[in-house]
Amino acid sequence: MRGLQEWRAVVASLTGAARRPGRRILIPVVAAGVVAADQTSKTWALHHLVSSAHYGPDGRHVLGPVWLLLTFNSGAAFSLGRGVTPVVEAVVVVLVVGLLVFSRRASKTAGVSLAVGLGLLLGGAAGNLSDRLFRHIPAHPGAVIDFVDAVRIGTHDRWPVFNVADSSIVVGVAILVVSYLRGPAGAARTELAAPAGDPAHHHG
Repeated sequence: MRGLQEWRAVVASLTGAARRPGRRILIPVVAAGVVAADQTSKTWALHHLVSSAHYGPDGRHVLGPVWLLLTFNSGAAFSLGRGVTPVVEAVVVVLVVGLLVFSRRASKTAGVSLAVGLGLLLGGAAGNLSDRLFRHIPAHPGAVIDFVDAVRIGTHDRWPVFNVADSSIVVGVAILVVSYLRGPAGAARTELAAPAGDPAHHHG
C-alpha cells in the first residue's frame, strides 16, 4: 500500500501542473529571457571592453575580486574543452536539440521550479550556441564571448571567465537537482531509507 501511495503522490505532482496552462509557456519564456540577456550583455562587452584605454590590458575593475575582462572561448562553458571546437559545437547542438524535445514534453506536466530550471538550462545552452553559429568574430571562429572574471585575487584568476549563459546553466542545474531532491520522489526515498523503528513512522 505504501508503494502505491508514494507512486500516486509522484504522479499527482507531475500531472497537477497540467491543469494550469500558464506553466506550459514558462520554459520557453525563461529560455528566451536568458538568451536575450546573454546576447545583449555580450554585445555590450564586445563594444565596450575592446581596445579601451580606460580599462587597461587587464580589463575593467568592478568591485573587490570582480573584473570585466573580454575573452573568446573556443571550448565549452567556463573555458573547458579548448582546442576541440568542432567537437564542442557538435555536442552543444545535440544538447540543445535534446533539451528542446525534452522541454516540449515536460512543459505539459512540470511544476514551476522544474520549468524555471529547464528554461535556464535551455536558454544558457542556446545563448552560447548562438555565439558559435551567428557571431563571426575575426580570428576567433566558433568562439563564445566571456567577460565576467568574478574571482581574481592579485593577478591570478581563481575561477574561469564566464558569461550570463554559463551562469544560467549552473543555476538551472542546481534548481533541477534541488527540485528532484525535495519533490515527492525525494521524500519517498528518504522515508524508505529511514530505519524501520524510526519514531517518525509511528503516529500515536
